[in-house]
This record gives sequence, C-alpha cells and structure tokens, in this order.
Amino acid sequence: MVVTGVPPEFREELLAQIGKICSSDGLRSSESLCHLLTYLARHAIREPGSSAKEYQIATEVLGRPADFDPRLDSTVRVQTGRLRAKLAEYYAGPGAEDPIIVEVPRGSYSVAVHPRALPAPPAALAPSPPAPEPAAPGLPIREKRYGNAALLLSFVCFGLLAALLYVVLAYVVPVHRTATGARTSGPGPSLSRFWEPFVTGPERTWVVFSNAEFVGRPETGMRYLRAERDKGAVILDHYTGTGEVMAIHEIDRLFAQFGHAVFVKRGRLLNLDDVKNNDVVFVGSPSENLTLRDLPPARNFEFGREPGGNPESALRILNLHPSAGEQPAYFASPGLPITQDYAVIGLMPGPDGAHWVMTLAGISTIGTQAAVEYACNEASVTQLVRRAALPGGKLQPFEALIRVTISRGVPVSGELVAFHPRV
Repeated sequence: MVVTGVPPEFREELLAQIGKICSSDGLRSSESLCHLLTYLARHAIREPGSSAKEYQIATEVLGRPADFDPRLDSTVRVQTGRLRAKLAEYYAGPGAEDPIIVEVPRGSYSVAVHPRALPAPPAALAPSPPAPEPAAPGLPIREKRYGNAALLLSFVCFGLLAALLYVVLAYVVPVHRTATGARTSGPGPSLSRFWEPFVTGPERTWVVFSNAEFVGRPETGMRYLRAERDKGAVILDHYTGTGEVMAIHEIDRLFAQFGHAVFVKRGRLLNLDDVKNNDVVFVGSPSENLTLRDLPPARNFEFGREPGGNPESALRILNLHPSAGEQPAYFASPGLPITQDYAVIGLMPGPDGAHWVMTLAGISTIGTQAAVEYACNEASVTQLVRRAALPGGKLQPFEALIRVTISRGVPVSGELVAFHPRV
C-alpha cells in the first residue's frame, strides 16, 4: 500500500532515506532536485495527505520571483518530472535493495512512501527425473562427422571471442596516457602526490566553478554586471565559460582514476561554511568566483584591474612580490583572438586548518582550462611537485603562475614562469 504523507513518528526514517537518495551518483550533482525532494518530504511530514502548492515550490525552492505565474512558467512541472525520473533510476540501480521506496505521484506535489514488497518464497523443487541411461558406445559415421565439425566450430568461436576481447581491452576501454603518449594504469607519482590532500579523505571534494553576474537576456544580448550603472537590474548568474566546462570534465576524469568522488557546485551558491567544512577546488578567477574574495588574500599573485578602479580596463594578474626576472603584472594578449594568457595555480590550507583549498584560475576562461589541464597532467605537475616538496613528502602551500599559449580558442601549452611559496 502506498502512503501519501508521512506520520511524524517516521520523520527520521524518511529523512535518512532522502539523504541517501540525494547522495547517490544520480542526484548528488543536481542541487535543485535534491532541494525539491527534501522540501516535498518535509511538507509530507508537516501536512500528511496534502500537496504542496506550485507557487510555494517555485518561490521557496526554485528561486522564482514573487510574480511567478504557473500558467506562463512550467519550471515546477518540469523539475518535478525530472525528479520522478531520477527516483525511478535510483530504485532501479543503487536503491534496488532499499526497504523504503519514495515516489512523487503524478498529479501532485508530495511524496508517497511504501515498503518494498518482500520476494515470494521459492517454490518447492520437484524431484529430479532419473538420469538417462548412458548411450551405447559407438556413433554412426555421419554423427561423428557432425560432432567433429561442432568441436572445430567451438574452437573457432573461442578464438574469435578471445580476439574480440583483446581488441576491446586494447582499444575500446579507455586507457590513461601521459603527456608523452605512454599508457599508464592510473595517476602517476607526481599527480598522486600533488592531489593527495584532496583524494585521501572520506568526503567528496567540492569543485566550485565560477559563474559571473550578467544583465540582459541571452537572445538579445548580455554583458557583465556593473554595479554602479545597473542598480535594480535582474542578474543572470547561471552562465559560465567553455574553459570551466572543459576543466570540470578534466578534474572529474582524474578523480575517477583516484577512485574519489567530486561534488560540483557553482560559485554563486557557495558560502564560507562550505569552504570551512570541505576540501575545495576553485575553478575560475575571483572576478567571477566571488567566494574567493572572502578567503585569506593572495600573498603573491592577485587578479585586478588598472589603478583607479576603471571597470572597463583589462583584467590582469598582479605580481605582489616580483623576484628577479619577473614582471610586476601579466596581461592576456590584447584584441581577438586571444593567443596568450596567464593563469594562477594555488594551494593553501582552508580556513579551519583541517582542509585544503586549491585555486585554478586564468585571466580568461581559456586560461582557466589551461591551469586545470596543467595540474592534471603528470609531466607538467612534476615541476610543481619538485618546487613545493618538503622533507617527508608533503607539499608546502604555494602560488604559481603559468603562461598559456592559445591556438584557435584552445590552450596548446602551459609554461611555468613563476613559483612562490606561500609563507
């Protein structure tokens, strides 16, 4: 029997099941669906038998404005449909053995809970028939020929199957390669040492990508928000660069080799408590990854603009303590297309001292992609490991600067031009 609404005495059991569902592979990266599921579950506990209102879900869960009109905006219906599909995927996969099944019935905004039906006991086995008498020795000549042919065909099929398996293992199953093209069975020693603080703990590492504030509309034109002239404008904060997209893919690929999970979140939804309680990798500069501005300031390289605060001036990386041969500031190539960029790779302790923060940020989105690719490549990251190594194998906090060469919108090389220990 399916129960719509949940009695208060089952509150903890239901919420524990919701937490398990939201931490599964299919839902943990979909923050909005997890919020929706949790909201519906809490509503079912508070008001058993009733359905949440579409307007409440839109404004309280999905961030729609107060003038939300369900006749014009189908967001709630679309998201609820997606949630139903995700729940079906969960119970067909990792939740196949869960004793409690949570559903969102069609036509309502509530949850239904029912116990999983126990499998029927196996039927008694009928006694086995007596084994047939062995055949008399000797087969007709024609049957012997067919038997030999069948045996030969079996050997041929076995050989073809072995050859096919070899092809699959050698060419279809992905293999990991170093920068020189040599195959490896997983991350090399330098990558393992470089990423050790982020892949050895039991919790997932948070990967936070930048998403800038825009005004305007995608179909008519958008531009960066300028606070002094865009007061009261509606902010669009759900866009990011192609470099960040490729960077997230590269980090996820590398962490899969480590057997460690990541939790991806956009910068605008992050708060300092998240940074205090997790190991965090920031993808993108502080000009778009705004939470970085609230962390301890950079001590060696800082993103900024020309003195005077002109918002139209080009973004640059300031070298706060130039060493011999280093420049005081680094700019991306002027004009379009971009052919050269600079990016910062930084490693520092988190605010609580028990976690770590890494910054991978370019002046442009392509520079950000290059910084991540540099940090995920065995050959290039070896240079950082050598410079940051401490006795005993640990790495000291540091900030490094790389110069990026770009061709047709794609980073083709990264060169380490400065390395400063973070003291």
